[in-house]
Amino acid sequence: MYNGVINIYKEKGFTSHDVVAKMRGILKQKKIGHTGTLDPDAVGVLPVCLGSATKLCALLTDRDKEYRAVMRLGVETDTQDMSGTVLARRKVDAGPAEIEEAVRSFLGEYAQVPPMYSALKVNGKRLYELARQGREVERAPRNVVIHEIEILDMQIPDITLRVSCSKGTYIRTLCHDIGKMLGCGGAMASLQRTKSGRFLLDSAITLSDLERLRDEEKIADVLIPVDEMFEELSAVHVPAPFIKPVQNGNCFPLSHIMERCLFGDGEEVKVYNREGRFFGIYRFEKAGGRFCPVKMFLES
Repeated sequence: MYNGVINIYKEKGFTSHDVVAKMRGILKQKKIGHTGTLDPDAVGVLPVCLGSATKLCALLTDRDKEYRAVMRLGVETDTQDMSGTVLARRKVDAGPAEIEEAVRSFLGEYAQVPPMYSALKVNGKRLYELARQGREVERAPRNVVIHEIEILDMQIPDITLRVSCSKGTYIRTLCHDIGKMLGCGGAMASLQRTKSGRFLLDSAITLSDLERLRDEEKIADVLIPVDEMFEELSAVHVPAPFIKPVQNGNCFPLSHIMERCLFGDGEEVKVYNREGRFFGIYRFEKAGGRFCPVKMFLES
């Protein structure tokens, strides 16, 4: 079984679940999960977790994202992108300066109302299921953060944007909201995720690339080990006579590690055996002079 994270380039026409299903077939492995939904028409970075790394899915989903999007002004659709039914078309009277001002006004935190065509649940029902039934329900706004937003190209009515944002931000809703502010409406014409946490577009591989690497027995070349996802943490090693509690996911005393250094109360570390096998993340409890498990990543 493969254990680690692969940076996949999701191509147009695939859902994130499609990517997982295809990877299960390619790698002959069931334990695979993605780290954040991309719409079928969207492309770009989709980190996928394999084996013990599936415990990272929620953590990686929470990371900031970066996108390159084309916003089309003068049109509104029911899905807030150009794949939907056009609800209205309006003349774009705004000039470059006014468009720039409207775009920049969304920098920082703002309350965003999730779109009806989304996977969020209301009373146990997916919003997109209700939308397909022609029903619209009230959605509570959620605070999202636009860390950076800039116009890369302006060919009115199409505006190309680079957006760095917090988790849970809907870029098509951002396009809709900018268009609403300008009084002409707006919809997302295309979307590419260029960054998700530490994962960048340049290192993403397609499913075809993955098949080729499998055939060449080179999956290890693109598989990022679980412990590398915690590169900011210090490492400690437990020798064989004391490794049993770690194998069982239990606490163990400070005296059982090979390193001789000071740890702060609540400090988290990566725990390995003497040979370098990674077991999990532990937190130091100063009062008890011991390390206790935060999350275990024992490989199958």
